[in-house]
Amino acid sequence: MDLSDYLTSEQAAQRLGIHRQSLYNLANRDPDFPRPTKIGRTSLWPIKELDAWRERHPARRHGYPHA
Repeated sequence: MDLSDYLTSEQAAQRLGIHRQSLYNLANRDPDFPRPTKIGRTSLWPIKELDAWRERHPARRHGYPHA
């Protein structure tokens, strides 16, 4: 299996700009979120599917709007 198209949980969370726990929460609660592939106890996330999900769900901006 070629693993170059996959990210570890830490890398996937960084790519999406979220915490690692948020990554797992999304995987457990959002049916639209990509599912990881398990290699032993390690979760590997498909890069193309993560990028496609991010495109459909743009990052929220925090803070107050400027007047």
